[in-house]
This record gives sequence, C-alpha cells and structure tokens, in this order.
Amino acid sequence: MTKQLELRDFIGETSLLLGAGSTVFYQLADKPTGLGVAEHSTTLARPVDRLRTTLLYVYVAVLGTDEERKAIRRMVDKAHAPVRSEGRYTAFDPELQLWVAATLAHNGLFIHERIFGRLDDATRERVYKDNQILGNLLQVKPEQWPETLADFEKYWDHKLTTLEPHPTVQVYAQRLLEPSRLQSLMARGNLEPEVREILGFTWTPTDQRRYDLFWKIFPPLYRLTPRFLRQLPANLILRDTRRRLRANKRVI
Repeated sequence: MTKQLELRDFIGETSLLLGAGSTVFYQLADKPTGLGVAEHSTTLARPVDRLRTTLLYVYVAVLGTDEERKAIRRMVDKAHAPVRSEGRYTAFDPELQLWVAATLAHNGLFIHERIFGRLDDATRERVYKDNQILGNLLQVKPEQWPETLADFEKYWDHKLTTLEPHPTVQVYAQRLLEPSRLQSLMARGNLEPEVREILGFTWTPTDQRRYDLFWKIFPPLYRLTPRFLRQLPANLILRDTRRRLRANKRVI
C-alpha cells in the first residue's frame, strides 16, 4: 500500500523557504500583529538567527517529540511575554496567533504545490489538519480553526478584506526587503496584490515577468535534486536544536 502523504513528509523541504518572506509579510499586514512585530522583533538585528528560531519551531512542532514540543512552547511563551501594548495587541491573543499559524499553513501548501503540483483533495485536507499544530502548540484552541480546508479558504479570503495599512509597519516591512533581490521578488510576488498595496510594496510588469520565469525554471531543477539534500538543512537545524536542548543552551 502506498504511504499517504502527510505534512511531516515535506515540511523539511528547503523550497518552502521561498515562502518565508511572504509569510512574514502576510502577518505584518494584520495591523495588531504587524505592530507587535515592528515594535518588538529583533529580526533586523539578527536576521539569520531569527530565521533559525522560526524554522526550529516549525520543525519541532511537526517532527519533534511531545517533550521537545513542551520545551519549545515554554521558550516561545517566555519570548512572547513582553510583546504587548495595552489596548493594541498581545502576543498571547489566540486570534492573532491563529492568523500567524494560518499564514504558515497557507504558504506551506502554496509553495509545495508550486514545486510538486497540486495534491489530491484528501491529501490537501490531511495536510491542513496537520498544519493546525503550528497554532495549537501555543494558545490557539483546536475549535478556532475552520473545520475544513474549504472553510479555511473562506476564512483566509475574509481575513484579507480586514487587513489595513499602518505607516510603522510599512517602514518596517520595507527594511525587511533590503537584503536580497531574490528574497524581495519572491516575498512580494507570493503576496496577493491587495496585501502588497497595504504594505506599500511596488510590483512592476518586469517584476511579474521575472517571477513567472523563476517558477518555470526552478521547480523542475529542484525536483531533480536528491531528497536527502533538499531536506538536509531542516535535519541539521533539528539536530542542532536537540543538541542545544540536551546541553541546556539557548534555543530561542
């Protein structure tokens, strides 16, 4: 019997990093979430380490043991504790956390299907259910998630209509775009046009041509790469995280 594809089978694909930037920008476009990040995040000061900590959270949530998940949850909760502003936002708001987890779920499936093709309906539903651990590990309650993938897509479409611009967030988002041309192209290109507008991003016909060309060239080349190489960075991050946990060293 052929094994049914699950989230854990591809969560370690390096290609999913192509969605990292747009995932962050979808989060920023939600004003309270965006303000919380812009006013408290250390990403601009330590971008590589912040990417590592985000990835290890995802990898431990999906691939880790129950004890590892509990340890990471405690660390994330401690890091989130100062992220609050009376009457504006708190990192412990389950609705804001649901949106953050939803962006991870949405973009993970989006990028995977751009590379490997559309999954069948049953697999898409199963992957959606698997993705819920990314929110449930923190303060999101299982019943907060839309019941089915179709319901989730309705939630997503509605949420996009509630996003609104804020100058502080726009300035922060622009600063995040600076390091890499490819990162900028992918981050902006993966976004819905209305979200690019909310964040104050430009998008030209030349950008669109380059974006379309990338998605013609990259997927077949990536699929030719051996799976163990494609997932090697994820395995190294997970191994490093487990080493840090055993040694009681800083993880997040």
